[in-house]
Amino acid sequence: MSTERFTGRVAAYERCRPSYPLAVLSFLSDAGLTPGYVIADVGSGTGLLSRLFLENGNRVYGVEPNRAMREAAEAALGSSGLFESVDGRAEATGLAAGSVDLVAAGQAFHWFEVEPTKAEFRRVLKPGGWIALIWNSRRTVGTRFLAAYEAFLREWCPEYAELSRRYADPESLAVMWDPDGYEKRVFENAQEFDLEGLEGRLLSSSYAAAPGHARHEAMMAALRVLFADHEVEGRIRFEYDTEVYLGVVGG
Repeated sequence: MSTERFTGRVAAYERCRPSYPLAVLSFLSDAGLTPGYVIADVGSGTGLLSRLFLENGNRVYGVEPNRAMREAAEAALGSSGLFESVDGRAEATGLAAGSVDLVAAGQAFHWFEVEPTKAEFRRVLKPGGWIALIWNSRRTVGTRFLAAYEAFLREWCPEYAELSRRYADPESLAVMWDPDGYEKRVFENAQEFDLEGLEGRLLSSSYAAAPGHARHEAMMAALRVLFADHEVEGRIRFEYDTEVYLGVVGG
């Protein structure tokens, strides 16, 4: 995976990607998470997941290979005194052995090389440490807009279909865990956007044609038509299933 896929998309990502619901924190707390846990947020991007843990009082290492995204997280979260930005990858985090209680990855595991990532997570976790893999999975049915946006992505973003199949891939997940497997929970999440927000949400995605690409202008014109067809009082609504997979790393 190119670590530069999101360069140039940082502002849109930070502004328009969904955060994670507090129900995620409640679930992890019920499983044993306390403010004393040290957490590695791997593939931390602009710090959307890190923020949830910081609000819980956790010390967080934000491991991110993309410089622009890392700098955005540092600017947003560095003043907390609990966040440390790390230039690293899932396969080579740069963290000390046995240094964290929980490894988390929000909207990122599908980019990792599974076998070396498993070895690295095992190395940095303390004995008995956990892994939490989390996705905000956009619903593709349920409303006219959700179905239409899915059709739009398949028409205008050639890479979308392949990348979307990799989210929470059962074979990749199966490699990561202890033989007892993992526990899964799903929580509701949502965003509402005006046209500018919808444009930013699209352009925050690595598979969308960026400004200067031959398809960009036509894609954005089609998006404006889509918005006009589906807006209600100047807004559209994205709905998500926030999926949380929690388990112990396999041997």
